[in-house]
Amino acid sequence: MLDDLDLNAIQDENARELIRRLLNLIEQLSADLREAQAENQRLRDENNRLKGEQGKPKVKPNTPKAPPVDHSSEKERRRPRQRHKSSKKAVIEVNREQVVEVDPARLPADAEFKGYEDVVVQDLLLKTDNVCFHKQKYYALSTRQTYLAQLPQGYGGQFGPGVKALTLALYFGMGASEPKILEFFENVGIQISGGELSNLLIKDQAGFHAEKDAVYEAGLRSSPWQHSDDTQTRVNGQNQHCHGVCNPVYSAYQTTPTKERLAVLDVLGNGRTRRFRLNQEALSYLEGVVLSKSARQTLQTWSSEDDLDEVTFQQRLDTWLPKLSVQQRKAIVDAAAVAAYHAESDFPVIQALICDDAPQFNWLTRAMMLCWVHEGRPYKKLTPVVPLHHQELDNFLKRFWDYYDQLLAYRQNPCPGYFTHPSNFLGNTLGLMR
Repeated sequence: MLDDLDLNAIQDENARELIRRLLNLIEQLSADLREAQAENQRLRDENNRLKGEQGKPKVKPNTPKAPPVDHSSEKERRRPRQRHKSSKKAVIEVNREQVVEVDPARLPADAEFKGYEDVVVQDLLLKTDNVCFHKQKYYALSTRQTYLAQLPQGYGGQFGPGVKALTLALYFGMGASEPKILEFFENVGIQISGGELSNLLIKDQAGFHAEKDAVYEAGLRSSPWQHSDDTQTRVNGQNQHCHGVCNPVYSAYQTTPTKERLAVLDVLGNGRTRRFRLNQEALSYLEGVVLSKSARQTLQTWSSEDDLDEVTFQQRLDTWLPKLSVQQRKAIVDAAAVAAYHAESDFPVIQALICDDAPQFNWLTRAMMLCWVHEGRPYKKLTPVVPLHHQELDNFLKRFWDYYDQLLAYRQNPCPGYFTHPSNFLGNTLGLMR
């Protein structure tokens, strides 16, 4: 009945507005009905369980189960790119050359040599390179010391740099398990135990950690804004959270037991020692926190621009404000930690964070913005029942991502007057977004 409804065709403005409100009411009632039906079924199941009965049976359908609803906007954000195959032969490094001769028995008497036809064939050699180093040894009677030659750089222990590098590449780069890496080494003639292989993966990696820290700090300094998000991950059978921080020039990942505000601060500070500063900035964050008048007066008296370590700060809270609730204490600790982070002078401080609207990101930066994927996600969750609203939602999403594409184009080639030029509709889209 509503499939061909066109509100613009209704001449009477009052009638058009009334019908629009009625359609919105239908959507609201439909959403309430779906929620009520689901809640009623949950209550029936719980009532039956309390009576010792079973809830509504979950009968599997004969057809394969439909995939879960995907509310991600990543597919709409990305546009397919035209890919052009390039010649691979031009970039292949030739390691050796070999002349392949024609069997003279195949040649007729009048055959003439016409040169060569080149064919590049790629191959890989897997062989051991076990070295027995004869290290010179000297003894000086004057010093009563023995002087022993040092192994070349990269060699140490029982395994050379090739085995060490390949172990890291197979495990971290390819995701191969330790048993499979052991099997591979045995097949090519390397004798190594499971414990030795594990040591290559986890011990003496200070150089890699230092390089990672340098890359991360350089990435933080490269831009005043950063993207950040976290996802749940398992560590030794326990749920933890992997935090990603990135911008267009780098990506860094760290895993922490929780995703609370202090954990995010630890990630942004790359694990530096926590510092706390209860200054006026920290007190401003606490304006919306429920605190007694005496507690606020105590905090105001305590206010200063000095940093405290975590033990001292917690002890001061125990002494001066022992009756704080868990939530109040956490808010004060978070506010002081954020204020100390903003006062950092020898480590890059992020000015703007592009993330979702999770509460742990509040206060961390001077500005906080939603990324396009998170902004687009709520619209995909809408389930209108009126065909007209279906069409309006589709039109809005198209304009939404067209707007995004035009912003990308402007970033690649900024020019005066772009936003007001009649060839684009950014101005109209901005009006729609409001």
